[in-house]
Amino acid sequence: MINSRKIDDLHPIVASKCRDFINKCDLEGIDVIIISTYRDLESQAQIYAQGRTKPGKIVTKAKPGESYHNYKVAFDFVPIIYGKAQWNNTELFEKCGKIAESCGLEWAGRWKKFKEMAHCQYTQGISLKAFSKGMNIA
Repeated sequence: MINSRKIDDLHPIVASKCRDFINKCDLEGIDVIIISTYRDLESQAQIYAQGRTKPGKIVTKAKPGESYHNYKVAFDFVPIIYGKAQWNNTELFEKCGKIAESCGLEWAGRWKKFKEMAHCQYTQGISLKAFSKGMNIA
């Protein structure tokens, strides 16, 4: 089971954009940590079960194969202040989201349904169905 936090586990193009995001946040005085990159299907199943068949709050609507994390083109982050994760600091997430977008990433804080303030992805418009059939970004 793989639920990685390593930037190197992302597709090389996404890894580069992720590093750019971290550097630009740093230039703005914002410390961020990457909390999730690549997830294999088994890990995705475990996360999907949370709040459904396992205790906890629902944190994803994506079943195995339905998350861009499964294809190494998405990552989750959290801003940090004085060593503490700022999960409820919407203003700080907004700043980070704008920085992510300036790096060419899609920031899920703009999604109309199931906003994910901590999620960024780079898909070049490729659908999950196409990724599941082996297509990838170039």
